[in-house]
Amino acid sequence: MPIRCEIVSQDRMVYQGDADIVVLPGTDGEMGILPHHAPLLTTLKYGYIKVRTKNEEQVFTVAGGVAEIQPTIVTVLADAAENVDEIDAERAETAKRRASDQLTKVKADDVDTYLALESALRRSNLRLEAIKKYHSNKRSIYREE
Repeated sequence: MPIRCEIVSQDRMVYQGDADIVVLPGTDGEMGILPHHAPLLTTLKYGYIKVRTKNEEQVFTVAGGVAEIQPTIVTVLADAAENVDEIDAERAETAKRRASDQLTKVKADDVDTYLALESALRRSNLRLEAIKKYHSNKRSIYREE
């Protein structure tokens, strides 16, 4: 029996479906969630959520948030999340350059702007890293020989 997985960002439902295992980037380390897992509430760090079903794996970037785990469902409320296959490399590279340029121009006393730009740079770097690491159409986790 699979476990239900829902990944929600601030503006949309990113993923909704059944999974055999959901791997989350918890702040204390990576954790694998199987069906009938004990109830748990955890914060998430920047990283990857992996949703595995039979012989497929879907990968999502996540920029922080929380996950509620119940025996039959994993609910991720992400600050920002997207499927790796939907990432536009050119857009991510442009966002990275823009954040880097603006960071050099921020005044020392403008902490809020600095933190927002630093977060944007981290998200851009995560997205670009994800493209290099995982970009493909639905990857098979079982390689046929």
